Amino acid sequence: MREHPDDLRAFVRRLPKTETHLHLEGALPYELLQRLDATKFAAPPASWAPDFRFGSFAEFDQLIIGLLSPWFVSAARYHEAAAVVFRRLAEQNVRYVEISFHLPIVEFIADRGEAILQAILEAAPPGLTVRVFAGLVRDCYAGPMPAVIADALRWRWLAGFDLHGHEALPLEDWTVDVWRRARAAGKEMKAHAGEFGGAANVRLAVERLGVRRVQHGVRAVDDPAVVALLAREGVTLDITPISNVKLGVVSSLRAHPLRHLLAAGVRCTISTDDPLIFGNTLTDEYEGLANEAGFSGAELVQLARNGFEVGTMPEPVRTAALAELAGMERPG
Repeated sequence: MREHPDDLRAFVRRLPKTETHLHLEGALPYELLQRLDATKFAAPPASWAPDFRFGSFAEFDQLIIGLLSPWFVSAARYHEAAAVVFRRLAEQNVRYVEISFHLPIVEFIADRGEAILQAILEAAPPGLTVRVFAGLVRDCYAGPMPAVIADALRWRWLAGFDLHGHEALPLEDWTVDVWRRARAAGKEMKAHAGEFGGAANVRLAVERLGVRRVQHGVRAVDDPAVVALLAREGVTLDITPISNVKLGVVSSLRAHPLRHLLAAGVRCTISTDDPLIFGNTLTDEYEGLANEAGFSGAELVQLARNGFEVGTMPEPVRTAALAELAGMERPG
């Protein structure tokens, strides 16, 4: 897609879009940290530089924990951060958001998880549909967490659960049981897999956990049988290209397997993951795919359409967005 940068940006901004893989803690607006401590947070993280690459997941984990810990101490702080995040997404013509928060945080702050959920939902501006997921880490089923999770299964406005954490940790038996109970309670289930772990982890998420929404999933390309499984089962991969590059999952946007997955019949969406760490916006993601990976206008439209097809939004929201996108269809 070769266009003048201003024309490309205008086209991307006109696209009705979804954000379906976003961690609220990892999306904390940096100016809120600067307001908290102008000296300590005077400059943004070095990881915002376009050519920055993390050496390991542990390096990423250390950075994000150090940045988010000072801010997320109450439900009110979650509300304040979410309000800025949602406003900025709406400014980019995002209509639908699936966002997760770290459920084990309830062990460390006074507010209950349901209060955090309500605080996030109340921050959504008119015209933006928000679905909130509770994030669970692979090794978090200890202490008070079984009771917290059992309570969360009853929260009416919780969309579902998402499995987070480094894929070096095994998939523990409790996860299978919780995912089964949550589906029975009408919740939508996701899992991070196929980022730092291989295609086998993607297969585990689909076959053992029964998810049809995999966060990342890009390493599925290492096994054609797993790619075929994703296409056959109608699994959606919520992919975050800039995150994948900066974390070393892929070497560049040009080398990203997104187009291969799409050509194989796997539905993929585009999101930002942790903008606090990567310094990215959803507009940047679409522009990067066009400028660096050669995605056409029609391909960008299809990626935007995928989010509206898979999201659990009100039908009028879906219908209106798909109609707009149909009107934007054109060759690159």
